[in-house]
Order: sequence, then structure tokens, then C-alpha cells
Amino acid sequence: MNSSHTSASRDEARFIPVRAAGSLLGLACGDALGAPYEFGPSLAHTVTVEMKGGGPFNFAPAEFTDDTAMAIGIAKAIAPGKNRVEPDGSDAIDLTSVLENWLAWLEVTKDVGMQTGTILRRLVRDGVITEEACRTLAEEHHEASGAQSAGNGALMRTAPVALAYIHDTTGLADMARRVAQLTHWEDTAGDACVLWCFAIVHAVRTGELDIRIGLEELPEERRVYWLERIEEAEASQPAHFSVNNGWVVSAFRGAWSAIFHSLAENGRIDVVDALERAVRGGNDTDTVAAIAGSLIGAAAGAAVFPSKWRTRIHGWGIANERELVALALSTAYAADVDLDAWPLSASESAKPIGTLERHPHDDGVWLGSMDMIDNLPADVTAVVSICRTGIQQIPADRANITEHVEFWLVDDVGANIDSRSVVIDAANTVARLREEGHVVFLHCVAAHSRTPTVAAAYSALHLGIDCIEAHEQIREVLPQEFAWRNPEFIELLATLPTDVGGSR
Repeated sequence: MNSSHTSASRDEARFIPVRAAGSLLGLACGDALGAPYEFGPSLAHTVTVEMKGGGPFNFAPAEFTDDTAMAIGIAKAIAPGKNRVEPDGSDAIDLTSVLENWLAWLEVTKDVGMQTGTILRRLVRDGVITEEACRTLAEEHHEASGAQSAGNGALMRTAPVALAYIHDTTGLADMARRVAQLTHWEDTAGDACVLWCFAIVHAVRTGELDIRIGLEELPEERRVYWLERIEEAEASQPAHFSVNNGWVVSAFRGAWSAIFHSLAENGRIDVVDALERAVRGGNDTDTVAAIAGSLIGAAAGAAVFPSKWRTRIHGWGIANERELVALALSTAYAADVDLDAWPLSASESAKPIGTLERHPHDDGVWLGSMDMIDNLPADVTAVVSICRTGIQQIPADRANITEHVEFWLVDDVGANIDSRSVVIDAANTVARLREEGHVVFLHCVAAHSRTPTVAAAYSALHLGIDCIEAHEQIREVLPQEFAWRNPEFIELLATLPTDVGGSR
């Protein structure tokens, strides 16, 4: 029952990196967003959902839980190219390495599922760290539990398995089950992982959300069962499945319900709305939102996750967003993490442009080219980058620069999945930093296109100036030689309201 399914078209293939990164970033953001509300009641749609930390395990703000930590344990066993021993990717994951990673995490975690913790501790007790030994323990636990072992702990961590098979799904269904059965023996848990993995692959390749794409990968006798569960999810809101969403079937339905109804009501992919819906469902909020995030992020891409979430995300094995993106990219491309390449490079090369001008509508914002990071005015305390930068791009002697926020925006027509969301988030970030008292340096590589676009959006959304007029006035203060106007960005600016206070 293995097939390659729909391959990425030539146009869509360029989005594979940002979408692969979006899957793991969505997983982590959903997890951290839901953590404060875990085991709580369903929430009304009027209740604000925040990545504020706390919850029953007292997580820090933006700290992810066991859901993402276990996924990272899988991803780190995939990333080294040496583990992809077959050309078709049929044995892409070193399961012994997965177990070793999980056991290292188990030593320090404050949150582990009861079933998972029981099996992993028995594995440590027995002293044989192999796939076969762990599967045996999982099967024994399954039988001792009355043939019931289909908690949601396998589904929550399955996204990296999908990323290992982005380019060829041969062997994916089998591997999804093998990884699930390390702790969750019941067929239902494996089925859910297969469906979610194939949906993630399809989303990364095409940008489409289709949970039915993997039905043919299930044993024929169970396909109708799962189709009916999918239809139930589409007929009810996430709260309907919250009573028992520690069970994989209810967690699956809750996550898909959040995605489906968000898409249906908004007419577009909205990662914030979908993940907030998942959290408002209640009970096992972090897990349901993590599951939802891993799929919707695979379609939407990493760039559209709000900076207020992604720039703070952290947890076991991952210090920050950059490390998470690097892990996702190395997982999807089966290669060792290149410490000299973005996003982990020390710095990105900058052309000697030399542009540095004050924003004509706010003298607390400087506009410029990336090379000027080394020569910023002394009063600059925050940098907003609309291009790739290195982890040491900000000079070490500029300790007064306490905020650096980077956005993934490519200056080519058709090269961004959702440039509108990115531009608005960047403009809102400039506004937030100004409200906090920062003097901001806003830049891209050359200050020709992306910088004036975001600067104009800031003027429109927060300073009450017509966006197109603002754009023209901003371009007048920036050097125009060799500059071009990205028609996609111009069209985007024409749609923005003139409204002090910002817009999402």
C-alpha cells in the first residue's frame, strides 16, 4: 500500500523548505500555546488565548512540552545523512537513536505521558535499548491494559517521520507505525500516525490540507472507520471531542476539527485562528494544538507564524527558533546540520550598499541595508530584519541592541506563500518595539524593496498615513539607483487599511 502520492510541482517545490520548517514550528507553537490551559475546560471564542506559560507543569512562557520534545528526539535521529541507508528512504530513521534521545529527555523532563513513561522506564530497567526490546514492552503493556494502548502520545510526535519522507513516501506508512509502536501498540494509534504523516507530506508538497489523502495506506477493513471519524470532526467543533481527547481518535478529531472549521470560516489558512480553536477545545490542549500545528504549519509555512510566538519558542533540545528551523530543514533533506549555512551561520554576507536613512514618518525608525548593521547609530536598540541574517550578525560590542527579530520574506514575485501576513507582522513588530521605547533599525539586503514595503505598512497601520502615499514618500528618502518595485508588494500595500493600531 505504499505510493509516492502527489509529487511537488516545479513551482511548489521551492516552498518545501519553508513548509517543512512550518511543520515543526507549528508543532512547537501549538504545544506552547496549549500548555497553560492543559486539563482545563473548553473556552468561549471570546477568551484570549496566550502563550503565557504555567499550567499544571509550570512551563515557562513559550516553552514547549513533551509533545515537541519527543518529536525532536525523532528528528535528531533522522537528520544525520548516515541514517538514510536506503536510496528510497525506506529505513530513514535510526530507532535506536530515537530511543537514546528519548531516554536523555526522560532524565530531565517534568512532563511525560503515563504510558510512555512506564515503557521507557522499563526499557532503562532492562538495560537493552533496541527497537525490538521497546516494541516488546509496548506490546506487553498493551495486553496488560486490556488491549487498550491508543493514547495520543504517538500522534503528537509523528511530524518528523513525515518530513523524513517528503521526497519519496515509499516506506512511510510502515515507519509511522514502527515509531508509534515503540510506546503505543494498538493499531488505532498507528492508523492515526499514518493518516497524519501522509497529510503532512501532501501539505508540504502542495500547500493543500487533505486529511483523506492517506486513507488508502490503511488496511482496507479500517478505512471506513477512519473516514467516519474524519466526517465527525468536520461536523463538530473541537470542544465536542475534549472529554476524552487523551485518546488518539478524539485528539485526531479535535485537531482536524480546529483546522477544518478555521479554513471553512476564514476561507484561507490562518494558523493563529486554527491553533487558538484547538486550545479552546479544552482538556489535553497542548497535545491537540501541537498535532494541529504540525499539519497546518506544513501547509502555511514557517514564515506566517507570528513573531511574538516563534521568536520565544524553546524547550528540551532546542534553544530557539533558529535551531528548530535548522533541524526541520536537515530532517527534510537528510543531511547533517551545516553550521556555516543559514539559519545557523554566524553571519550572512552583505553587499556594500551603505544605505541608512530615518523613516520620514517616525524618526525613531532607521531604514537601511544589511551592511549598515556594523555601523548603526548609537541609539539603535532593536533590529528588524526582512532578510536572512546570521546568529552573530549583530556586532558583539552592541550590547544595547537587545531585540533582533527576523522575517522570512523573499523579494521575488510568487516566491512567498503569504507575503501579506509576513509584511503585516513585521510592521506590527516595529510598532511594538517602538511602543516599548526602542529605536529600531529596519532593513533588508539593499533597502530597495522589502524595507520600504514594511516601512509603508507600518506608516499605514500605525501612523494613519495612506499606504501608497507612505510608500512613495519612503522611497524618496532611500537611494533609487538599481531599485525595483516588486509588483506583488505594491499590490499588497494597496489592500492595507489606514488604521492606527495595527491589523493581523
